Amino acid sequence: MENIITSKDNPTVKLYQKLSSSKKERLQYGLFVLEGQRIVEDALKEESGITQLILTQKAYERFGEELLQADLRNTRTIVISNELGNRIASTDSTQGVFAMCRIPVQRSVSSIITENGKYLVLFGLQDPGNVGMMIRTADALGISGVIMSGSCDLYSPKVIRSTMGSVFRMKIAIENDADKLFEELSGITTSAAVIDKDALPVTECTFEGAQAVFIGNEGNGLPADVAQRCSRKVIIPMHGNINSLNAAMAAGILMWELSR
Repeated sequence: MENIITSKDNPTVKLYQKLSSSKKERLQYGLFVLEGQRIVEDALKEESGITQLILTQKAYERFGEELLQADLRNTRTIVISNELGNRIASTDSTQGVFAMCRIPVQRSVSSIITENGKYLVLFGLQDPGNVGMMIRTADALGISGVIMSGSCDLYSPKVIRSTMGSVFRMKIAIENDADKLFEELSGITTSAAVIDKDALPVTECTFEGAQAVFIGNEGNGLPADVAQRCSRKVIIPMHGNINSLNAAMAAGILMWELSR
């Protein structure tokens, strides 16, 4: 086994903690963090630019053989004590597998658009767990790409963890300027998911050709001016006294309709 690091002042350990807790640090270093055997394996498989692999003693004994079979020519591996692993973990029962990964070059909306492509636009979403789950569902349903606008940080540990590895497979673009976003989506049918009596029930919509569905903020929905700029407004018909769904659930239903 490699030399075991026990000091909380170790530069790699300190950098990991900075990246884990601060968007500003992630942007400054151009790195984000991963935690968990499965997601680190996915990142290694997809050659996602892992620069540092950090394993606790337990994880080294349990997963080391498997993980170290990957191409680690550009990756530095260190082993830390189990106590230090618990200290830097963001989950309660950590597997002791951590990594630092290069943030990829940001994609523009136009670079991910294809003929007849189906897209999910996350407009003003702030719950990292929801965002991660939507990216994962988009991957599962074969959606062509996800576009984020004014939403939470894609590279926060909770978003990354909730994507369950889909962040490495999904085409994701970020465009925070609404004017530019609509400009880049011109020629695509855009549907605003809203709770509005004038909206078209999604069961009556056709989704032929290139399509983009806009999902708004968890609490406030889509801003009225954004919904107005879309080609149409759509609603998921609901029964009883329920008048809204969790944003990730609504997105899942709409993506299912998109991909049918």
